[in-house]
Amino acid sequence: MFRWKKLGKIFDPTQENNRPWIRQFSQAPSALVLDGVVRIYFACRPEPDANGDFVSLSAFAEFDRRNPTQLLRVCKEPLLKLGSIGTFDEFGTYFTSVVRNGADVLAYYVGYTRCESVPFTIGIGLAVSKDGGETFERLGAGPVVPCTLDEPFFLTVPRVRRFNDRWYMWYSAGKRWLQTTGRVEPVYQIRMASSSDGINWVKEGRDLIECRIGTNECQACPDVFEYGGSFHMFFCYRSSINYHGKEGGYRIGYASSTDLLNWKRDDSVAGLNISEAGWDSEMVSFPHVFFMDGDVYLLYLGNNIGQHGFGIAKLESFVAPTP
Repeated sequence: MFRWKKLGKIFDPTQENNRPWIRQFSQAPSALVLDGVVRIYFACRPEPDANGDFVSLSAFAEFDRRNPTQLLRVCKEPLLKLGSIGTFDEFGTYFTSVVRNGADVLAYYVGYTRCESVPFTIGIGLAVSKDGGETFERLGAGPVVPCTLDEPFFLTVPRVRRFNDRWYMWYSAGKRWLQTTGRVEPVYQIRMASSSDGINWVKEGRDLIECRIGTNECQACPDVFEYGGSFHMFFCYRSSINYHGKEGGYRIGYASSTDLLNWKRDDSVAGLNISEAGWDSEMVSFPHVFFMDGDVYLLYLGNNIGQHGFGIAKLESFVAPTP
């Protein structure tokens, strides 16, 4: 029902040779439309340490508003320092959703803590910019949305929107860890919270999207927008095992709703799949939809969950799905 024209990969972190903290990955792109440019925030990584462990940082790249495939500028420093020892974001400050709040810009991010029996646990943090999104300061040392009794493992990749003066956050909550050969793998599915101020959140407390490829399907990056008289959710999903390549790797899913609470899934509506060859021939993931100058655009990651960059597509046509 959505017909997209792929415009190609527009950012490759491996080309940022003068920024050693941007060496791999440019994940979870989120757009902020400004005068003359569209600024795209994303998460990146320097080279791993001597033990092979990564940290995640955040950056932005600006593109020409008239031609969003033309790169103009990349920020010079990470947008948020890693948290202090023992905090929830000691090993990752990974921006996933950047939104305006009056004169401020809010960045919702995932903070990583390394663990022993499992690789990590994750909470959702909040940072605030007072200078139009150039620099950020965390709201506090702890997460703005933490794990709870019914969401005990981790919360990740929030996307935040405002509808009718209320804030909504769609995110993934860890359901369980699976013991596989040689390692444990997480299972996570989509949930929602709402807020009157963007800081204090009330969780809906249930999974929103039915599984399509079994009960251990992993669902991530649920981005919701209003278009053509209804609400649309683009998200990505993958297998819980054997997901690093084409066979079980991420694909773009779709669901629709009239009330933001109840969702009908139909992945055939999404209209964006892997290419026959090239940077997005094995997987497509972490979608983000934004509106600019009368057009609708979709940002997304390619192979290996954005290790070599993100791309953009432009909406060519849309036919509303049958209720």
